[in-house]
Amino acid sequence: MASDNGEWSYADADEETLTRIAWYYYNDGLTQNEIGERLNMSRIKVSRLLESGRRSGIIQVRINSRYQGCLTLEREIKERYGLLEAYVVPQLPDQDPSDRLGQAAAQFLMQRLQHGDLLAVGWGATVSNTIQRLGHLANERDIGLVSLTGGVGTYVDGMRTANWGSSVHLVPAPLVVRDPQVASNLSSEPAVANLLDMALNASFQLVGIGELSPASTVVRSGYVTPDEVEPLRRKGAVGDILCQFYNEQGEVLDLPLHDRVIGVKLATLSRAEKVVAAAGGLQKVQAIHSALRGKFVGILITDETTAAGLLEIKG
Repeated sequence: MASDNGEWSYADADEETLTRIAWYYYNDGLTQNEIGERLNMSRIKVSRLLESGRRSGIIQVRINSRYQGCLTLEREIKERYGLLEAYVVPQLPDQDPSDRLGQAAAQFLMQRLQHGDLLAVGWGATVSNTIQRLGHLANERDIGLVSLTGGVGTYVDGMRTANWGSSVHLVPAPLVVRDPQVASNLSSEPAVANLLDMALNASFQLVGIGELSPASTVVRSGYVTPDEVEPLRRKGAVGDILCQFYNEQGEVLDLPLHDRVIGVKLATLSRAEKVVAAAGGLQKVQAIHSALRGKFVGILITDETTAAGLLEIKG
């Protein structure tokens, strides 16, 4: 049976069937046509089930080689910015960057999240793609999820796709409100303040990094209008994390918008030990560079083209 959007997911077949398909494909080396003939299903259905198994985390492909990442770039990025870790994946031009980096971030976290851990998440396409791939692992290891900001709607789709059944804590407030006093009052409410404190003390904090352009997520989501992009740029903004903008030196800007945002403040986030940023694309190189200069994150997940671009920046 197909899902509402017409695509197959691992929920459309029981886990035993998906496991059997994965075993035939990865261990026995059967083609998708051969598997379809054995199980009386089409090759297309086999392909879709394998993809949904990878996306959900039921199928995890492990490469047993010390060259599984771009090691030279990882080492140079880590040394230049003083990071805890850098994870650089090979470039694949035909794949959507947020999808590919979401896959990489999920793989990174799968190898590190332990039973009972708590994962704090920001918002954006890459974060959502990561969440979608962690649902099975979360249920298996009882991993909790907590949001770093308000804006419940930005998290729901990813969790619904992932069937995230473990403990989920979403800040019960919008991401941005009109009145700074309302933001202050909401942030002081125990129901909000306690969750933001929980997020800061999570095992890992996962965030995206946005560039300042009309195509950026913060603009497409309506939190910043296209007409505000150029004025922000003139004030020195080069990128944002959690809808908070910073300049080329990695300093958080003093903007009225920030007083209307409900979420963990960047200055506070930088004190957390394991903040993971998953971001890539040549248009984001400056934003990522400045975020790393500002020490907002300690772990970077990116692609090799972006990593090379970071190393080309002087100073």
